[in-house]
Amino acid sequence: MEQREWIPRSVDISVPSMARTYDFLLGGAHNFAVDRELAAHVQRVMPDARSAARVNRAFLGRVVRFMIGRGVRQFLDIGSGIPTVANVHEVAQGEDPRCRVVYVDKDPVAVAHSELMLADNDRATVVHADMRDPESILDDPRTRALLDFDQPIGLLLLMMLHWLPDEADPWRLMARYRDALPPGSHLAITHVTADHQERPLAEVTDLIKRSRSVDQLTERPHDRVLALFGDFELVEPGLVGCAQWRPTGPGDISDAPEMNMVIYGGVARKP
Repeated sequence: MEQREWIPRSVDISVPSMARTYDFLLGGAHNFAVDRELAAHVQRVMPDARSAARVNRAFLGRVVRFMIGRGVRQFLDIGSGIPTVANVHEVAQGEDPRCRVVYVDKDPVAVAHSELMLADNDRATVVHADMRDPESILDDPRTRALLDFDQPIGLLLLMMLHWLPDEADPWRLMARYRDALPPGSHLAITHVTADHQERPLAEVTDLIKRSRSVDQLTERPHDRVLALFGDFELVEPGLVGCAQWRPTGPGDISDAPEMNMVIYGGVARKP
């Protein structure tokens, strides 16, 4: 069993975490053997899984810059994951140092590393909470200290809502988050879909189920993902494969065409 100083005592390193598996797919180092084993199984079924992770990460940077261009200067990133390159605060504060960012994650490793990364940044913080409990996030003193809910907020839920089964009613959950945002706010979502390749994704879903991970994948079709935006106004080009959402260059697009469509991405504005 691996033992490292950065591992919080509460973490069971015998069970894979999707946050740490995603970290591995992005080339990160804060993952365990069990996470790498799951990633290896996923890659055997879906050889270009790393490319899909990269495309989603590139979408994040474009979305943050887009929102800043629309006047947003504060961000709430729910399910922020383990810090890697081009984190939200780095992108946002690189555009405007006045930007404020609240990260949220339930994974202790992600939270611990975010705390270290943000130790000297008084315009960014991290909250240890679960997205299924909006009040624990929206009412947290750290959230309220940094975010002004009378001014537009950029809410990011990237690669998160497909971890909620239908019985958890993610549509109702998102209504709570949307109601909390002031006019002019923007919402960005990415979500896994089998609309364009059903069999490989079904195999990946089964692998995750058999891995004992607490996170279980629920892919959804276009109309079900679209409903997560509620009555917010979708900006062009709408809900599309996230690589197709305002790409700026080859680095935003996968060389494997199917990986450009395995994750839907979109941004919407609150009127």
